[in-house]
Amino acid sequence: MTNLMEFFGEYFGVIISTFGAALAVGLAGTGSAKGMGLAGQAAAGLVSEDPDKFGKALVLQLLPGTQGIYGLLVAFMILLNNGIVGGEAISAAQGWVYFFAALPIAIAGLTSAIAQGKTAVAGIGLLGKRPEESGKAITMAIMVETYAVFALLISMLTILLSAGKF
Repeated sequence: MTNLMEFFGEYFGVIISTFGAALAVGLAGTGSAKGMGLAGQAAAGLVSEDPDKFGKALVLQLLPGTQGIYGLLVAFMILLNNGIVGGEAISAAQGWVYFFAALPIAIAGLTSAIAQGKTAVAGIGLLGKRPEESGKAITMAIMVETYAVFALLISMLTILLSAGKF
């Protein structure tokens, strides 16, 4: 580890925290793309049978996209604090804190967006048979989001509370 830190020198903290930011965007975005793709396929099938259900199906398709936004928000917070945008380079210790702060939204964003997409697919099926129950379908898909919100909060709190402490 010391050789790696010596190799990257004073910028090791910036590099490792930027890697964390990339994971937050990449993994949460991948989950969102997968979840939205699953729901989009189901929505397209429903709309091919009943074009009037497009609006309600679109809401269900969009829900898994929020995890990608959460990952992007965490990445921005890291990049604005790690010295890559301006200011001084952060220490290796601070870089590791930011790296680990990115992991909750990266991992939970990936998995919850896919699960939310699958729940949205089931909701779109419900919408096809009982369109009056669209509120229940949306509620079920939103419940999966709860854990992505928890991950977002812990990632943000870790960044905010640790900024400038190392």
